[in-house]
Amino acid sequence: MPKAQRMAQMLAVAEEIFAEQGYLATSMDEIAERVGVSKPMLYEYFGSKEGLLIGCIHRARTELREKTAAAIAGAASPEEFLRLGLLAFFEFIDEHRRSWALLRQEAAVAVPSAQEEVEGIRQQQTDMIGAVLASFTPEIDPLEAEAFAEIVVGATERLAVWMERRPSVGPALATDYVMAVIWPGVADRLVPVSSLP
Repeated sequence: MPKAQRMAQMLAVAEEIFAEQGYLATSMDEIAERVGVSKPMLYEYFGSKEGLLIGCIHRARTELREKTAAAIAGAASPEEFLRLGLLAFFEFIDEHRRSWALLRQEAAVAVPSAQEEVEGIRQQQTDMIGAVLASFTPEIDPLEAEAFAEIVVGATERLAVWMERRPSVGPALATDYVMAVIWPGVADRLVPVSSLP
């Protein structure tokens, strides 16, 4: 099996076990057994159990960035950009429940370097939001764009946790809820008056 494919397999299995049992309760022996490789091979690829956890988080980070970037690529207005970006985030959470469980539960508690990687995901999203807002509305104060991006990321993260307890709330409805609360309060500050309907 090619190295990249083997690594992807190891990460998928590790993510599943970490999400099921928690980082601390998971052993490299169990991961190796489920993947069908030797434990030394796991160490060769990732260096340690912590390195494997970081690999899982990094993979989720990359997938989320790619999904969000693809979703917002054709946005014609700040409102459309925000709606498409939110929907992409909530769809990612819905489609990657194991990744989300890992990010939400284990990574932020068990390993300091994982905390940094999770914070990197938040920063990645806020940077993307701030940059796109600035491209739509160049006159926006960079500090204000950054604050708006932080608000969006914080709100969506909390709503995603809430969604876990509400199976009837899917990505589209979650997006509607966030848009209903956030968009009206900031639209007049982000969109030049001449472009408002």
